[in-house]
Amino acid sequence: MKNDIQLQKDVLAELKWQPAINAAEIGVEAKNGVVTLSGHVGSYSEKWEAERVAQRVFGVKALAIEMDVTIPGHASRNDTDIAAAANSAIRWTSYLLDDNIHITVEKGWVTLSGEVDWDYQRQSAIRAVRDLTGVTGCTNAIAIKAAASSSGVKSDIEAALKRRASNDAQNISVDVRGADVTLTGSVGSWVERDLARDTAWAAPGVRSVVDKMTVAY
Repeated sequence: MKNDIQLQKDVLAELKWQPAINAAEIGVEAKNGVVTLSGHVGSYSEKWEAERVAQRVFGVKALAIEMDVTIPGHASRNDTDIAAAANSAIRWTSYLLDDNIHITVEKGWVTLSGEVDWDYQRQSAIRAVRDLTGVTGCTNAIAIKAAASSSGVKSDIEAALKRRASNDAQNISVDVRGADVTLTGSVGSWVERDLARDTAWAAPGVRSVVDKMTVAY
């Protein structure tokens, strides 16, 4: 098990290894496996990338995000321009119906709402807008409109977890209430946690996935 000093060094090294991140502007603290990222970044996409990079470092149990997005002057956009760009980006995503997605922008923060059939469509919509110039943050409030039948969904998700050869599958409990899925238990890494969450979302008609899993090294 890494101590806090080693974990801090590893996260800093991983941030520096990623060329899309200006690691010099990000502070890292570690305490009992909980890593805090602080400082200022020049775009929301950089902030998002820093979070993903930190999560993949072995030994990180949880993340606290205290980073601010400070848009440089040459990249600043007003909310009207950001909304127009977001609308165009979603319209160019071939498997999304732009009429189903509603966009709100306030001080650079983009909120997407509406309804789609699948979670991958929700994720595609947010990916389409988070890298746009001037965006300071994103909220994905898009709902899943298809209704899941709880009968068989639990066993389908459990079978999918086993198919993906996850060593942690036996430690994950799946509870299905209507269209809502709750995952509990422990996994060995953030990668396994993401895999389990993605597996649950892939079940037809799942409306929400509550992640109560813990990472235990």
